[in-house]
Amino acid sequence: MRAIIFGITGQDGSYLAELLLKKGYEVVGITRRVSVPTLNRINHILPKIKIVEGDITDAFSVSNVIKEEEPDEIYNLAAQSHVGTSFKQPSLTWDVTAGGVLNILEAIRYSGRKDDIKFYQASSSEMFGKNYNLREGFAEMIKYQDEKTPFMPQSPYAIAKLAAHHLVRNYRDSYGIFACSGILFNHESERRGEKFVTRKITKWIGEFVASGMNKEFPALRLGNLDAKRDWGHAEDYVRGMWEMVQHEMPNDYVVATGETYSVRQFLDIAFKHVGIDDWQHLVVIDPEFYRPAEVDYLLGIPAKAKRVLGWEPHISFEQLVERMVDSDVETARLQRPDLQRV
Repeated sequence: MRAIIFGITGQDGSYLAELLLKKGYEVVGITRRVSVPTLNRINHILPKIKIVEGDITDAFSVSNVIKEEEPDEIYNLAAQSHVGTSFKQPSLTWDVTAGGVLNILEAIRYSGRKDDIKFYQASSSEMFGKNYNLREGFAEMIKYQDEKTPFMPQSPYAIAKLAAHHLVRNYRDSYGIFACSGILFNHESERRGEKFVTRKITKWIGEFVASGMNKEFPALRLGNLDAKRDWGHAEDYVRGMWEMVQHEMPNDYVVATGETYSVRQFLDIAFKHVGIDDWQHLVVIDPEFYRPAEVDYLLGIPAKAKRVLGWEPHISFEQLVERMVDSDVETARLQRPDLQRV
């Protein structure tokens, strides 16, 4: 089997490449031409994969790659994926996150191998925005999102993801392309980008610990601590991507843990893991990190993925947080100036 991964240099792309290699795939990763190194997440597997220069926003480039590489499966994990950045760069976000998907679908359609290629698109829980369903719990009404929840995107990123999601459905219905989408709720890891709040927290903690918990260390600046997210580990989520593509019928699935936690709860676990119970004096609430339109609550119900695919997460929220903290503490300690002296 031969697979193309758009976005191989990102968090999800690196974990997916590892998974596919373990399953005996030939893996082709598409990367843009840049002047700075971007392969750090996949350096350890570079000898085992093929890297091809290309750009998802260039229709000719995408079509040429698909024709030349003749993949059995294509995974699109490429996007301008930061919600905050999408408000500052909406046109770029649209071109990459929505336009890029159209380029891939059209390339598959005209490749001459339309019936031989399976396509996976990474959709996002941000597409739900403020919408949710209600069901009665033991003591309260529980808010949640699943495949039947109406979409109401609250950012240029979410709007672009929703356009791409509908394109996948449309090309599946109109042209018979095996195209499926995973509506992915927040998934983190030790490889998460440093702009995302979870990694921002654990990286700060790592550097604070490495400083000897210096009282003069600059405070951690964050936005809304009460925003709640359904957080899982990227290793679990890429397994879900692969399982969708292996199913005999293409469909769309929510991929989530079924549990939701606030940023404040993330902070509680992260700081407690390094022996700090009272962390409030170390954190400053900065209005700069509030979004123009906030999504306050996300809780995914992955019942369909569990029922149809047999998928379920293996890594708990607490394990996720602790793994991220341990990784950033170790990295920060290794980068201490006293360790760099010869």
